Amino acid sequence: MVLLSGPNICGNEWKYVKECLDTGWVSSVGAYVDQFEKMTAAYAGTPYAVATSSGTTALHTCLIIEGVQSGDLVITQNITFVATLNSICYTGARAVLIDVDPDSWQMNLDLLEKFLDEETEQRGDKCFHKASGKRIPVIMPVHVLGNMCDMDRLVNLATTHHLTIIEDSTEALGSCYKGKHAGSFGKMGTFSYNGNKIITTGGGGMIVTSDEKVAKRAKHLSTQAKSDPFEYFHDEIGYNYRLVNMAAAMGVAQMEQLPNFLLRKKEIIAFYKQALQGIGDISFQEVDADVNPNWWMPTIKTNKQAEILKKLNEEKLQSRPFWIPMNQLPMFIEDLYYHQNDCSDFIYRNCLSIPCSTYISDSEMQKVVDVIKSVF
Repeated sequence: MVLLSGPNICGNEWKYVKECLDTGWVSSVGAYVDQFEKMTAAYAGTPYAVATSSGTTALHTCLIIEGVQSGDLVITQNITFVATLNSICYTGARAVLIDVDPDSWQMNLDLLEKFLDEETEQRGDKCFHKASGKRIPVIMPVHVLGNMCDMDRLVNLATTHHLTIIEDSTEALGSCYKGKHAGSFGKMGTFSYNGNKIITTGGGGMIVTSDEKVAKRAKHLSTQAKSDPFEYFHDEIGYNYRLVNMAAAMGVAQMEQLPNFLLRKKEIIAFYKQALQGIGDISFQEVDADVNPNWWMPTIKTNKQAEILKKLNEEKLQSRPFWIPMNQLPMFIEDLYYHQNDCSDFIYRNCLSIPCSTYISDSEMQKVVDVIKSVF
């Protein structure tokens, strides 16, 4: 089986994890947690980083810090992994779903601007949804597949309408807009280290921020809100969201290899683009000139999606359809979906992700290409 996006364990992972086992520092306190945070903060260009147990818990923690609560609305996009909306719902808030751009598959900023101008109003320094009267404190853009939208425009819209930006950059470690790293544009940003991400800790996440108070609160909340180093005194509702030292040890080893992983991802997308150029109606995700993506998950668009998926998986070349749009899932079907042409549905029905592990061989990629070509 050629995996879709498998973990590449080829550095110091065994050495660092063994050190944790040998010393007994395996839980949520340890030198590797601190080192992983420092490496991530330096890489993302933010002064602070706080490691969490998953990208989802990172998002949830950010929303808590920003004071999102029951009855609020949070703006996000309709094409994303379900964790984005789950984290919103954990707070009791609901999502406003903005359709995506048909070419970049990122939040459609024309639609966002139209929604904000026509459907919201400002009361002092707060944004409210006119029709429901509900507060909208946060916008959560998602950098889908490591691509990014026009972040200058998004930041300007958020500032004008008094929205705090929490970036779901869980897929975008290594992606930049105008040289500035994903996750560093908002008040808070998040990364994920699930097994299929560009680097992995098996599971895990990270919050990055330039605000020292936010970083301290994130660490406090994620460690059960324990406020005394000796006594078991907890001063608010806390969460068991801290990343463990063994996972962080793996993260340190993976971060050491990230530059090479990013180079390989660029080689993979270049291979597929060249090999599939002019084949049927196949196209790739469009990337703006200001964006340098990590190309985490090469994905093609074609009206032969179902047939290609069937043939690739029959040949043990693991491939997957895109996420079902959030407005089509039963728990979110009543949420406000702002769109004109429902590009989300078209993308879902016409896109598929193809094998792209950083250790994939050129011959394995050629097999993927040959199977795709055979459909046409």
